[in-house]
Amino acid sequence: MTIVDCGIGNIKSVQRMFQAADGSAEIVDDPARLDGCKRLALPGVGAFDAGMTALAPGWIERLNHFVLEKKVPIIGICLGMQLLCRRSEEGTLPGLSWIAADVVKIDTGGDKALKIPHMGWSVVTPTRPNPLLPDDEGEQRFYHVHKYRAVCDREEDVLATANYGTTFTTAVHRDNIYGVQFHPEKSHRFGLALMRRFLAVPC
Repeated sequence: MTIVDCGIGNIKSVQRMFQAADGSAEIVDDPARLDGCKRLALPGVGAFDAGMTALAPGWIERLNHFVLEKKVPIIGICLGMQLLCRRSEEGTLPGLSWIAADVVKIDTGGDKALKIPHMGWSVVTPTRPNPLLPDDEGEQRFYHVHKYRAVCDREEDVLATANYGTTFTTAVHRDNIYGVQFHPEKSHRFGLALMRRFLAVPC
């Protein structure tokens, strides 16, 4: 397991959770060290443009090579999921465009009691069979902290939804590319199970 460290995420907590899920997890802070990676994680917190700026010095080309050409499984976490998309209302820079989606502000449906950012535990509901979130294990809850959400062009790219005033996409998937808006590393047994399943995704 290779965790991308370009300075935008809580890398150590992600590493510890992958290790707790019985996986070795190497933090890599230089794109030249991606050779031989079998699975990738792209954690991120903060603003969209800051995230893409952090990836610009050498990361984008290398990640495109491993993810799009070599089909290495990758999971984007929180901001990392948003960076998989084309663009965000939060900024002006283009995203990685691996998922046909735009990132827009949370819509609370006019409920003034709901604060932004959405911060706390929410039930996550799978929309289709998938390797990360089985639909036969009862209620699954994950910890969220975000102001923006992804809107996918293709319904089949939506892996799971949650609700915060309105229903929003909280996980995406296409081919070898996965993204979760929530923080599995802060989601206790639910996050541990998800990371264990990602480690089992064929590579």
